[in-house]
Amino acid sequence: MQSPFFLAAAAALLVTGCASSPTAEQQAAMVDDARKASGTLVQKLGGELKAALSEQGPDGAIGVCKTRAPQIAADVSKQFGVTAKRVSPKNRNPAGVPDAWEAEAQAGLEKRLAAGEKPETLETWQIVSTTDGKQFRYAKALPVQPLCLTCHGAPEAIPEGVKARLAVDYPLDKAVGYAPGSLRGIVSISRPL
Repeated sequence: MQSPFFLAAAAALLVTGCASSPTAEQQAAMVDDARKASGTLVQKLGGELKAALSEQGPDGAIGVCKTRAPQIAADVSKQFGVTAKRVSPKNRNPAGVPDAWEAEAQAGLEKRLAAGEKPETLETWQIVSTTDGKQFRYAKALPVQPLCLTCHGAPEAIPEGVKARLAVDYPLDKAVGYAPGSLRGIVSISRPL
């Protein structure tokens, strides 16, 4: 089911013509929708991870990230009429490599974090031109929480069972060495205009 905003924005774009840019009002609505999609993805994944951690321990919870995270992202994408995903330059999942816009967005968010902005408030958005036409792009920072360090902290501090499971499930893993409050990646939301 498409979100009410998506249907209204699509109708408005048809009336005003495909070549025109969204109005400030339309952009604000797109940002609001992207925030909701991002929040839904993080909330659903976080809930499933916490449940798996308490039921199966850290090495058992890795399966949630491997199998459920992509499905949750697909469900959120369908629910909000966007493409939602998690990406990072230090990706664990091979499908989580950022494109050029996402890498630049994360770098910008990291600079803002270093300048003192709170990690939970970091986001950015832009209307970009692509070979397929204009797109709305949104990025929300994924700050490292203390619980994340069990699987994403300093390699020497990661429990042996977790290391063994990561070696099997993610042999090309780069997603370690983080500290609390650093950015592990972004939630990326995009939609064609």
